[in-house]
Amino acid sequence: MGSVTRKKVLSIMALGAMVGLLLLPILSSLPALAGGGGPAAGGPPPEVAAAKKEGEKEEAKVQKGRDVYYKTEGIVSGAPAPVTTDGEKDYPRYNFESRVLLWFANQQHLYYGSFVLAVPIFCMIIEFMGVVAKDKALGKKYDQLAYDFVKISLTAYSLTAILGGILIFTFLTLYPAFFGYLSSIFRPVMHIYALMFVAESGTLYIYYYGWDKMKTGFLKWMHLSMSVILNVIGTVLMFLANSWIAFMMSPAGVDEKGQFLGNIWHVIHTALWNPLNVHRILGNMAFGGGVVAAYAAYRFLSSKTDEDRAHYDWMGYIAMAIGVAFLIPLPFAGYWLMREVYAYRQQMGITLMGGLLAWLFIIQATMIGILFLSTNYYLWQALGRMRGAEKYFRYIKYLVFILIVGFLIFITPHTMVMTPAELKAMGGQQHPVLGNYGVMSAKNGGINVVITTTVLSFVWYMRGNKVSTVSWAKFGNIFMGVFFALAYINIVWLAIYGYYIPANVRVGLSVPQVATTLSCLFFMLLGLNSVMMKGAKQLGPIEWGKISARSQYALIMLATAFTWMMGLMGYIRSSVRLFWHVNEIMRDNSPWAYTHTVGFAANMISFNVLFFWISILFVFWVGSLTKKAAPVEAKVPVPGGAPQPVGGH
Repeated sequence: MGSVTRKKVLSIMALGAMVGLLLLPILSSLPALAGGGGPAAGGPPPEVAAAKKEGEKEEAKVQKGRDVYYKTEGIVSGAPAPVTTDGEKDYPRYNFESRVLLWFANQQHLYYGSFVLAVPIFCMIIEFMGVVAKDKALGKKYDQLAYDFVKISLTAYSLTAILGGILIFTFLTLYPAFFGYLSSIFRPVMHIYALMFVAESGTLYIYYYGWDKMKTGFLKWMHLSMSVILNVIGTVLMFLANSWIAFMMSPAGVDEKGQFLGNIWHVIHTALWNPLNVHRILGNMAFGGGVVAAYAAYRFLSSKTDEDRAHYDWMGYIAMAIGVAFLIPLPFAGYWLMREVYAYRQQMGITLMGGLLAWLFIIQATMIGILFLSTNYYLWQALGRMRGAEKYFRYIKYLVFILIVGFLIFITPHTMVMTPAELKAMGGQQHPVLGNYGVMSAKNGGINVVITTTVLSFVWYMRGNKVSTVSWAKFGNIFMGVFFALAYINIVWLAIYGYYIPANVRVGLSVPQVATTLSCLFFMLLGLNSVMMKGAKQLGPIEWGKISARSQYALIMLATAFTWMMGLMGYIRSSVRLFWHVNEIMRDNSPWAYTHTVGFAANMISFNVLFFWISILFVFWVGSLTKKAAPVEAKVPVPGGAPQPVGGH
């Protein structure tokens, strides 16, 4: 058997092993899922056990309960949620606030978990771009980039596993009653989570170490297939983790006492599970892109040669572009999540958006604005490395004005929790002038204007050093200009119109506003502009590496804002349960069952962000020690005076 044939056989066997690792947890869980959870989670209820023991009845009495969410009847298969007391038994003391310790462990695990789940998706996309690229040199560059990405994530993956162990240890030692109850509810799928984690580890290492052996032809496609399996496992793993969070916010599959009713799918598929999954996928991807972009910026700023600067400039741009591609729909996913929260419990929505946590949402809106402002600033700086892009410089000030106006409206609060003195000073719960901009109609208009402007900046960047050569270029430019103008008019008009209709009708206006913004993204940027720029005349090469240092600080700002916003949203999600471990099912009777001040929460989030970035710098440093040869066979010729990692955007 030749060496090539042997490699093909081995690659097929490796891929088969990956598929087996993926299917094993699922197949092993089928009996439990089919049986609605199988054996009793947490053991039989005390009254049933007593009946059996005493022999008072020939058959044990079957107790039924009503699902708190699905409103269906089911056989009680678990113990009620424990009623905890403020004591050492349920809440052991370690001379420190247990909730803060758990907050820290949970947040760090979440940061690293998000990173290692996002980066393999990047690798899959970029490796695919390399495989299908017609330009072989460009294809190898993409392959090299994907390899660099997965190399970074490898060390982070080990750290994620360690942090996961610390998190479980923290739960067991600080909140044993709560963790015991939650484990009993999810017992039918606990082993799936563990097996998925093992499968994720196995596939990641096969994927990484098989890179050099599977770099051409059939073997390369097999390697790419492995990345698909790897990401399917990672996504399922994240969905399972999300089901715990969603259950705590909007429990289902249990009765009012918290007794498991035997249907594990109801426990997983709660009211907030789907919007939470979508929100976290997009958030993880945007976060992962930000972290990799920051890594590239760090390497760019510390590079000693033009070639290195060119490589990391290009790497930062690709990571930023992927991250922003997932950032753009993120506000819409967040809107869907909040809408579902309101639909599930209106009081939770009021607490989030107009009550106790309203200030945190203003901070969140500010962070979203910073993300888009940083992205636009980076793109405008990036125009400077393209010959011919000067024609756009004089228009940037208008984009700045539009972005600032949209941003200020977006962050304007409507109703806030205030002291009596503040209330008296302002003359009411709403500011007489600015309060008008705080309603959702205006906010939706503001953020859609910001996103549409970001799409326009991308269009300019894609055209920076190019001139369209299609015969209908003039008509295409006019059409695009009119389309964007009408989009702005439509978004602003709908925002104003919202003031003249009832609130329940006004909510529906967000749909045409979002549709308008997405039309600019898909029809103009990805559609018309791509067609017009195909075969376009280049005014000069992109001079990778010749970009201002300020642009790299914008990338670092982007990543920091992502990190801070993730920490903030995690805190908001947990705080909205107020004094409940599991909303309306299991009460938190610990001495820390109160909502921290905004200042304390902001300090804690900042500490988590700082710790994460210090530790991730260590991960970057460890990654830089690796001297493993890249999977590029030959050095790509570099035309022109400046290094050119790629031939296009």
